[in-house]
Amino acid sequence: MVRINKIVFLDAATVGPCIDLTKIENMGNFVKYNDTAPGEVIERLQYAEVAIVNKTKITEEIIRACPQLKLICVAATGMNNIDLDAAAAAGITVKNAVAYSTNSVVQHTFSMLLALVNKINFFDGYVKSGQYSQSSLFTSYDRVFSELAGKQVGIIGLGAIGKKSAKVIEAFDAQPVYYSTSGKNLDQPYPRLELNELLSSSDVILIHAPLNKATHNLIDEAQFRLMKPSAVLVNAGRGKIVNEQALAEAIDAEIIAGAALDVFAEEPFPADNPLLKVKYPERLILTPHIAWTSVEARNRLVLQIVDNIKAGW
Repeated sequence: MVRINKIVFLDAATVGPCIDLTKIENMGNFVKYNDTAPGEVIERLQYAEVAIVNKTKITEEIIRACPQLKLICVAATGMNNIDLDAAAAAGITVKNAVAYSTNSVVQHTFSMLLALVNKINFFDGYVKSGQYSQSSLFTSYDRVFSELAGKQVGIIGLGAIGKKSAKVIEAFDAQPVYYSTSGKNLDQPYPRLELNELLSSSDVILIHAPLNKATHNLIDEAQFRLMKPSAVLVNAGRGKIVNEQALAEAIDAEIIAGAALDVFAEEPFPADNPLLKVKYPERLILTPHIAWTSVEARNRLVLQIVDNIKAGW
């Protein structure tokens, strides 16, 4: 294989520690930056043929200023940080990574869901605080939880992750249904519902959709009011699909029973995010966009980047 003149990884810290980048290094003149500020992108991509990015935005201005750029490898599935129209106009190929994190995201989705539904944080604290030792019972009935069996679980976005989640749902003897955000994913072995029907009839809603014009702010105040008071929402898709202010208000007003989020409208979110100020914090589980980050998933991601570079432009 011909060595590439210059490969630049603008935000290598996003793939985390314990990940071997040797295979990328061996493909050409490789330059790695842990992170790159917006004002540094153009300078760092000068003379680069290949750019690898995760969170760093590649705008039209950057594309015009980097005439030797031929390939942008996104170290993620979502490509919303790339101006795809500008890249196409400049003849730059953009490639993402797909399906590398499916197992990791599904595992984390159900970790959050089960922790929320089974009140794990409360019962863990109950034992560790010494209350269990002082109890006359062999258990605690201070919180009530229900089984997933027999419940309807609505999946918003039935791609690879959504389909894997559906299989897990079936293993719990629950019924998966789905809403196609594109309106094109129609031939699936599960009932397809329109969004309002899915929201009003489901006991659990899982979001596994990408962020685009059709999904931005898809779940807002009106949608929360359609849900059952006993329903819980889990978002492992993209933060801007759910209006965070509306979610905080829905939890405070007990319009829904709870929610678990691994993604947010702004990441990291500011200290005044309304989700940090809810009246019932035990009804909310928040994790810092880690669903995709199992060590196995991150190694698969790097191997996909290698394959994308090898395939050329």
